[in-house]
Amino acid sequence: MKYRKFGNTDLLVSEIGFGAWGIGGPAMVGDLAIGWGNVDDQTSIKALEKSFELGINFYDTADFYGFGHSEELIGKVFGNRDDVIIATKVGHRVENDKILLDYSKEHILKSCDESLKRLRRDKIDFYQLHSAKLNHLQDGQCIEAMEELFSTGKIRYWGISLNTFNPYPEAEFLINKKLAYGFQVAFNIINQRALKLIDTASQAGYGIIARIPLQFGLLTGKFSKDTKFEKNDHRSLRLKPELLSELLDELEEVFKLAEKYNIDKTTFALSFIMNHQGVSTVIPGIKTPEQAIKNTQPLIKISEDDLNFLHELFNKNFDELVSKMS
Repeated sequence: MKYRKFGNTDLLVSEIGFGAWGIGGPAMVGDLAIGWGNVDDQTSIKALEKSFELGINFYDTADFYGFGHSEELIGKVFGNRDDVIIATKVGHRVENDKILLDYSKEHILKSCDESLKRLRRDKIDFYQLHSAKLNHLQDGQCIEAMEELFSTGKIRYWGISLNTFNPYPEAEFLINKKLAYGFQVAFNIINQRALKLIDTASQAGYGIIARIPLQFGLLTGKFSKDTKFEKNDHRSLRLKPELLSELLDELEEVFKLAEKYNIDKTTFALSFIMNHQGVSTVIPGIKTPEQAIKNTQPLIKISEDDLNFLHELFNKNFDELVSKMS
């Protein structure tokens, strides 16, 4: 495993991190699936342990993943040890079977204490506003809360997990005001909308976390046009049959490139992301020890020509399809 410095912080993070949304389990808000379907806690624990054994030291979760269950599992496995770096998020809550965004100072301070308890830690290494909007930042309560948590030592650094489809307004606001330490962005072969932001933010000293690196599993090559998802898996809403078919057709050119480099599709997809030097760490979802092994294979150098081809493929074919996955 290789490691990269996280922006201007003193955090040294593994190039491959652990995306812990999936181990939260099949959470539902009314009839809306917000998880990845059924999981087994013992298998999740083994996945966490195997990942650490393979050199992963960065674990990204949220208080909303399984309504705290993901944090609880991470806390059970790692507790307060200082050789792991834990990132979590705040800002979502449920009321009357509806998801509410809450970036009030009161909610953030209270939620941080609750996350610390579930994680069994004295401090959170990187605390993120979970998809906060520009108006929340302009209101200022969330920034005041993060700065207070930082000054009191409950968090080491803070940042924001940005919008999947347009990450720029919130990032530019924070960069211009020289606030926060890092950004989490959706970035992969299919969704490259954050590409320019990665360059700008990393040059300004921000750490960058790349999420959804395999685009819900599409870039692993394991799906067919007949693939179906259970109702408690959020992909049942995001990857409707017609869209899945369109995406798989467009991915044929991508998969040919993986064959050219003689590596599996997952490793190729992760390599694409980490060939962009502004990215600090990439966080594929890991739910089993087998996935931990698969996601930590040695990454490769992709030629400039092939990177440019993939950038052009996004502009030509994928950008329009990305919006349909909302």
